[in-house]
Amino acid sequence: MPFLVLDLEMTGPEPDYNEIIQIGAVLFDDNWAEKGQYLTNVYPENEDAFSASSEKIHNLSLADLQDAPMIYDVLPEMEEWICEKLGLRVPKGQLDRTPYLRDVIICGQSVINDINFLKEAYRYEKLKWPYSRVLLDLHTLGYFTFRILKANGRKVPDRLSLTAIANYFGLAREDGFHNALEDAVLTAQCLKEVFKLSEGMKLSS
Repeated sequence: MPFLVLDLEMTGPEPDYNEIIQIGAVLFDDNWAEKGQYLTNVYPENEDAFSASSEKIHNLSLADLQDAPMIYDVLPEMEEWICEKLGLRVPKGQLDRTPYLRDVIICGQSVINDINFLKEAYRYEKLKWPYSRVLLDLHTLGYFTFRILKANGRKVPDRLSLTAIANYFGLAREDGFHNALEDAVLTAQCLKEVFKLSEGMKLSS
């Protein structure tokens, strides 16, 4: 099953009101070999929902997004990119890529929030959700893994934010802003580190 590590920037916190303004993703095959990276800005249809508080986080203004494509163009473009990077041959003119993407697992940090925004975009544009309904969440995996380590006297992060988990593994963002692709790359690196920790754990009877 391929893995799509995803990060979104939004105009605010509500999927049924706010919108996606940036998508960053890193695609991996079944063996977690990287196949490609994807980044695009998205111009929001609901300009009134653009909040100053969110702009402080992602550092994107409406002026920055002026030439960005709309979400109805971005969603099929990203699907096409995934199929191309995975070497999936979709017949020309076939718009429903579900048969090719239904095994792609979306991964991320507290990824259910990103998935909710993405699903709302699909619903609003009357498009069929093509991806797997299974998800892989760094926050959940981190909670479980670090709980075990702490019980065995190991040092663990004091929080489960992406920044805290990344710092624990000696990783960090290049700057203070939350660029979606940079955060997707960072999340993927953290996931791989958590996998390494799990491989070293042994059960005792």
